[in-house]
Amino acid sequence: MDSETRAKVDLHIHSTASDGSLEPNAIAALAVEQGLAAISLTDHDTVAGVQQILASPIAGSLEFLSGIEISAAPPEGFDFQGSIHILGYGFNATDSRMLTTIEQLAQARSQRIPKIIDKLRKSGIDIDPDRVQRHIGKAAAGRPHVARVLVEMGIVKDVDTAFDLWLAKGRPAYVDKYRLPADRAIKIIRGAGGLAVLAHPYLIFKDIDNRLKKMIARLNQMGLEGLEVFYPKHPPEVVKALKDMARGQNLVITGGTDFHGAITPEIKLGAGTGNFQVPYHVFHNLKQRIAAKQQN
Repeated sequence: MDSETRAKVDLHIHSTASDGSLEPNAIAALAVEQGLAAISLTDHDTVAGVQQILASPIAGSLEFLSGIEISAAPPEGFDFQGSIHILGYGFNATDSRMLTTIEQLAQARSQRIPKIIDKLRKSGIDIDPDRVQRHIGKAAAGRPHVARVLVEMGIVKDVDTAFDLWLAKGRPAYVDKYRLPADRAIKIIRGAGGLAVLAHPYLIFKDIDNRLKKMIARLNQMGLEGLEVFYPKHPPEVVKALKDMARGQNLVITGGTDFHGAITPEIKLGAGTGNFQVPYHVFHNLKQRIAAKQQN
């Protein structure tokens, strides 16, 4: 591709297959319209959107890489509250072991939603399960679907407020979810021929040179192969520190906007809040790393 130094990519995107507002093929079309050079669809715990895009020709010169974002438990000894997210890239989207694991995660997600609804009802919010299910459709069920109904009901003004008041950890309707052990999430991705990357590491631990560095080293021992360095909520000094850490631990650098469409309207595809970008060479290096891995 000419002018690769100016070309932009987005390797962290969510569609209606999980908790985004745009259909997978609509995302590909939008990426072409906005002049992106490459994208990866990284829906939560599902490859349904990836399979849709792979089944349809992509217009223009847009390059596409299979992706997923798996919610995992932190390694033992690291007391992060909640999930860490392991991104997978370049894997076989029909791998049987990955699909079996995804189905198990989907079942766990579906069992979580009724418990959340029950807690909301006990708190005085008479939310209709069928209404939530209409939002879920064929997607991987998640809290954002409940949040959208709370917005429609006028209980809260937006999705973020729904989480802040009701659905986040420690709030009245929070229900913990099943998480894959981190080593298993990494193994599933690698077993399907893909490369495992830690998503938005700065959102896990802010003390980069202490707990975060130690946790990444532990994940590296488990088979982690990359770090999401470029991310809208990573300040410039954090990007630099994460770059240095990635190089020091021989981890490939990736990046993306975490685009969800209308769910987080302030985050634009390929541009984040406006001045964010991931250069093409990040995608090129990721592809090279995947190709070298698959040849071995």
